[in-house]
Amino acid sequence: MPKVSVLNQAGTSVGDIELNEAIFGIEPNEAVLFEALVQQRASLRHGNHKVKTRAEVAGGGRKPWRQKGTGRARQGSIRSPQWRGGGIVFGPAPRSYSYKLPKKVRRLALLSALSTKVREEEVIVLEGLTFDAPKTKEFIKVLADLSISKKALIVTADLDETVALSARNIPGISVVTASGINVLDLIGHDKLVMTKAAVQKIEEVLG
Repeated sequence: MPKVSVLNQAGTSVGDIELNEAIFGIEPNEAVLFEALVQQRASLRHGNHKVKTRAEVAGGGRKPWRQKGTGRARQGSIRSPQWRGGGIVFGPAPRSYSYKLPKKVRRLALLSALSTKVREEEVIVLEGLTFDAPKTKEFIKVLADLSISKKALIVTADLDETVALSARNIPGISVVTASGINVLDLIGHDKLVMTKAAVQKIEEVLG
């Protein structure tokens, strides 16, 4: 079983915690991880690109010249695709890029991401994370005490407005709940900081 030190907010070790091997100690599946990342990034796309077809561009209600006898090619509208200012053929239209992966694939990807963080020793477990009031300065001090200088994902057991507001203006720091943890956030941050209660909740849900 993977074992990680439990730290307090001052960065001092106060004990150890054994992580569930079925969640934090599996062999990461890189193919599934990649698939989950692509799916999440696709779901974030707005898909609001749009061009006008020949039915939507202005003008072109009259036939530019008669059908025969001019020596020129026959034309029905100056807004046909071959004309300058004409409609676009098969251009992009608003659409959703989101799609779903099977539940077992999503679960395996999440376990692989968590196990990768443990394997790379990028996991920090805190005894607790509390603030009397939303203070960015205090949160920065906690990060300094934990020797975190890069992007970090903070995971709490439940939504804590004080923690979320304290971290909101710090670049590279994201706060999520244990139920909202996802592959994109895990891979996109260098450090994973979890409270002890968050670890227990993750193990309850994924165990």
